[in-house]
Amino acid sequence: MTVPSTADATEPEPGTEPAPRRRTFGLAAATALVMGNIIGGGIFALPATVAPYGGVSLLAFVVLSVGAVLLALLFGKLARRSPVTGGLYVYPRDAFGPFAGFLSAWSYWTMCWVSIAALAVAVVGYVDVLIPLHGDHTLEAVVALVALWLPAAANFAGTRWVGTVQVVSTVLKFVPLLLVATIGLFFIDTDNYGPFNATGDSVPGALAAAAALLLYSFLGVESAAVSAGEVRDPERNVGRASVLGTLASALVYILGIVAVFGLVPHDKLVDSGAPFADAVNTITGGTWGGTAIALVAVASITGCLNGWILMAAQMPYAAARDGLFPAPFAKVGKGGVPGFGVWAVAVLGTLLIALNYTAGPDTTFRVLVLITTFTGCVPYLLSAAAQLYWLAQGSRERIRPAGLTRDLIVAALSFAFSFWLIAGAGYAAVYQGVLFLFAGIPVYVWLRGRQRTAGIEA
Repeated sequence: MTVPSTADATEPEPGTEPAPRRRTFGLAAATALVMGNIIGGGIFALPATVAPYGGVSLLAFVVLSVGAVLLALLFGKLARRSPVTGGLYVYPRDAFGPFAGFLSAWSYWTMCWVSIAALAVAVVGYVDVLIPLHGDHTLEAVVALVALWLPAAANFAGTRWVGTVQVVSTVLKFVPLLLVATIGLFFIDTDNYGPFNATGDSVPGALAAAAALLLYSFLGVESAAVSAGEVRDPERNVGRASVLGTLASALVYILGIVAVFGLVPHDKLVDSGAPFADAVNTITGGTWGGTAIALVAVASITGCLNGWILMAAQMPYAAARDGLFPAPFAKVGKGGVPGFGVWAVAVLGTLLIALNYTAGPDTTFRVLVLITTFTGCVPYLLSAAAQLYWLAQGSRERIRPAGLTRDLIVAALSFAFSFWLIAGAGYAAVYQGVLFLFAGIPVYVWLRGRQRTAGIEA
């Protein structure tokens, strides 16, 4: 099943999928998928989340933006070698074998369905601005479930609908956010920024801690690579979409965070439930601006859920084709979407949402959200290692020195960046993340054992 692989510094040899499928995402749709998955609910909530760290959070955003662009370049190089669905599973599998591929797929899939539940819950706070829910947990749970299942329904309709929803929702949220991030710069009060390092720890320690927390806002840079099987001319468009989508998202993020930090006083920002709404209200001098940004937030998060549900179905689909995920994940519906994968993440997300509103926000659900940094970085780390492996394996006569140097720098820095983020997540997150990752090993053992048994019987 694996495809002989090379790095971009060598002559690429495209991968193949078992059954050719119509590729429905052009460059615009693929770029929108990347942007839509990166710019989700995080941009609307993270200013308040990182405010306790102080101005060092702004520096963390810059560092993360550079790292995210490096990852985008890395995935573009790897997609030239294997332009197929499930990229972050395929790359480690081709380089290191099925077990590495399974660990990458399992870790990424875990991150996806936990993040999907978190995004659905994030919708509730902004719906409450539009339609007061008065703290009724039942109503809040219903809103979160509707936010989850509507994008799931769009995925059942097929990848064409997913691409259309991504383009529309990305435009709806990107334009208003960019306006806020630019117009807001003219209303900044520098006294609002507060201390540069409000933690009392060293600057490097505070920077790493803030970056690990903020990584959640950049998850999605790999979107085009994971869905490469749906992208037209993936050898070219996956890399372009990844870089363009990441750069555009980083621009909105950095300008937006700078504006919010300068518009909302630091002591108020720390306790803000809707920091972007507070920032807009400062600009407009009323409350209508906050209402408008709440509408944008709902559209943004819904579009993000639409893309993440597709991603969460595509990764196990690719692994299931190789017998490394349960067989139902490999079944594709009429619309080109792995229907069972959509059902699985929707049901798991529903369970987490129910847990959130029955057990409370400070229990299991929050713990699971904290480990998304670890589970998200494991596939990044393995993909960077795979690229380094292919570069090391390349024969001298096929390697262009300039290309080798460039690709080696990108892969090495991507590996170091992912490793740094995992370390910055903290002991508890890494410990819990490892346990969550290793919980998939019995699944791998069972599936591989069944494969060997089937081979012997055949």
